[in-house]
Amino acid sequence: MSAQPKNVTVIGAGIVGMCCATYLQRDGYKVTVIDSVAPGESCSRGNAGGLSPGSIVPVAMPGILSQVPKWLRDPLGPLVIRWGYLLPVLPWLARFVHAGRVERVEQVATALRSLLSPVFDSYDPIVKAAGAQGLIHKVGQLHIYRTEAAFHGDAYGWKLRRDRGCEIEEVDAHQIRQIEPTLAPIFARGIHFPTHGHCANPFRLVQMLAEQFVRSGGTILRRRVQGFRPDARGPTALITEEGDVPIDRLVIAAGAWSHQLAGELGSPVPLETQRGYHVTVSDPGVAPRLNVMWADAKFMATPMELGVRFAGTVELAGLKAEPNYQRAQVLLERGKMMYPGLKDAKVSEWMGHRPCTPDTIPVISQSPHWPQVFYAFGHGHTGLSGASTTGRVIADLVGGRKPLIDVSPFRVDRF
Repeated sequence: MSAQPKNVTVIGAGIVGMCCATYLQRDGYKVTVIDSVAPGESCSRGNAGGLSPGSIVPVAMPGILSQVPKWLRDPLGPLVIRWGYLLPVLPWLARFVHAGRVERVEQVATALRSLLSPVFDSYDPIVKAAGAQGLIHKVGQLHIYRTEAAFHGDAYGWKLRRDRGCEIEEVDAHQIRQIEPTLAPIFARGIHFPTHGHCANPFRLVQMLAEQFVRSGGTILRRRVQGFRPDARGPTALITEEGDVPIDRLVIAAGAWSHQLAGELGSPVPLETQRGYHVTVSDPGVAPRLNVMWADAKFMATPMELGVRFAGTVELAGLKAEPNYQRAQVLLERGKMMYPGLKDAKVSEWMGHRPCTPDTIPVISQSPHWPQVFYAFGHGHTGLSGASTTGRVIADLVGGRKPLIDVSPFRVDRF
């Protein structure tokens, strides 16, 4: 790096964007973050909170095509496609189904393991600098099943994890209650991840990283990026409603809107929003110790600063459709089944846009067209777990160093 470091602009103030900005700043760059909303106000605000180095099983698995008719029939199921969005989502869905081939699933799991396994090491320095250590709890995680059949139905996923060195322990009904006594005695089998954990307030984590970033000389602009001013060398400025913002080096980490910007710069990416819902119960009357995934119902319960959060499910309906908060109510009803002592007098609901690629692997890449442009988006269900290492990798790429991990599976032009 030169004695006078160049400026870097990061589009996106979610957890991925702030991790990128923070690591770039630690490398000595003068960094500006730009977003239309305040740090953490989009998908990061409603994150389920899991910090999961073993969350490496792709969404698309063998046999996924047979599930599509069910997704269309049940509007409140754990995975659903709204009928009105079926035609627009078909090209992405075709790629998604194709990614469920066994050979591709094996490749995806390997790539995700490389990204997610250093999650705690990657968060450690930036969380300490921000004074946010109290938000990170490395206390384990449970995946639980109501029936033996459901447990054995996920056997391939557990094999993928074991083959890649994930530390997992099979537990029976009695052991589940020993690990998490607040759970109802309705779960037959489970998996305990002793090296996993959770964040007690993902929104506040982003805010604290942003506050430390500003204290250290960073700039955050509240503006909507509308496009680019290009010349023969590539983009030279961002077009915003408040005027142009000159750029030197650029990182696009704009979540579910990133593909629109990447496409303008010659890198089209099949990105879809898998809309997720949550309910957070304040004063819940129960105090779970750790993060629990009800695996066959496909949602997660997490102890938060604000209470207990139930989050998950997938809805394919695009960026513009109104939320269907009946889906959040289903989460709450199942949460009551999980925790018989749960009180639900104070409940808040939320819907957000997870940016998902068809193969579950995010884009962490230098542009093949413009060497000053870098991409960091598409983390889907693993945004919180993957953000910290993504920040380190982006800093490596911008600095011209060999990245922490093999970035070839994360290329923007792999599609």
